[in-house]
Amino acid sequence: MSSTMLAAVVHEHGGLDRIVLEPQWRRPEPGAGWVQLRVRACSLNYHDIFTRRSMPGIKVPLPIVIGSDIAGEVSAVGEGVTGWKPGDRVLVDPLPLADGPKGMIGEMYDGGRAEYCCAWAPSLVRIPEGVSFEQAASLPLAYATAHRMMVTIGQVRAGETVLVLGASGGVGTACVLLAKLAGARVIACAGSDDKAARLKALGADEVINYRTHDLMEAVHARVGKPRIAGTGGVDVVVNFTGGNSWQACIRCLKVGGRLLTCGATAGYEEKIDVRYVWTFELQLQGSNGWRREDIVALLELARSGRMPPVIDKVLPLAQIHEAERLMEEREVFGKVVVTP
Repeated sequence: MSSTMLAAVVHEHGGLDRIVLEPQWRRPEPGAGWVQLRVRACSLNYHDIFTRRSMPGIKVPLPIVIGSDIAGEVSAVGEGVTGWKPGDRVLVDPLPLADGPKGMIGEMYDGGRAEYCCAWAPSLVRIPEGVSFEQAASLPLAYATAHRMMVTIGQVRAGETVLVLGASGGVGTACVLLAKLAGARVIACAGSDDKAARLKALGADEVINYRTHDLMEAVHARVGKPRIAGTGGVDVVVNFTGGNSWQACIRCLKVGGRLLTCGATAGYEEKIDVRYVWTFELQLQGSNGWRREDIVALLELARSGRMPPVIDKVLPLAQIHEAERLMEEREVFGKVVVTP
């Protein structure tokens, strides 16, 4: 086996041009407690763009091979590793473990945008038969984050009305699917008529193009303006976009409504009129990442066919610049996956 491999390497922070395809990058070997993987699929997340650009307060070791959502086959095992053997189909759970390496794979140490990578053995999850590498790689960051927010924290229930902002991305499509799986009515928001139509086909009951319609007015037209008496409004707003959108969202919630958030991709500084919070007895619920049980549950949903992840494009690693461009310019619907 060659000692080198193809890898997409970021040597310094900046724009897309800072991603360098290295055809002779050193192939990593597994140390004690580690497993080497032949990477078969690695999905992109907006977090990857933050890592490439540089994030305030987070020092990323450079050079770095980005990519945290990784599925592949075990190709070699390090000393002391039990339970895994070459050929096993596995997914990497990127959540840092107390006894493992510091930080997340693909951010603090080399990840999956390469032909091979090494993962801490306890982070591996077996991929069930019937689930493809591309499907498995789509799940951890986006879908598992959505699962914890919607199911564990938000406890979305049948009969509720759920408004989902940013519904066309990885987390957003997962939220739409999970809400429908729970039996909720879904109002999905997107920035184009094409994405709105695809969300409708995905199962959203109603869609709003926030570029051509005022969000709050469009929601009130569908469910009524929230009243103290308990009429009007939605039960749940899912908002992980931020960008000065919280004020309008809070004014869409009915008495006792819940605003769920797991991030702020468009900006984290918000201004809200807190009188609506106490007057309507609203709940602002944060959800941070995922847990292993979220990934296991999603793999089973994919295996059973009840909720396969939405994959927009599968591109070869050689097209990593185009893959990131699609993500950065928000031209994707669901997930983008690269295959080394």
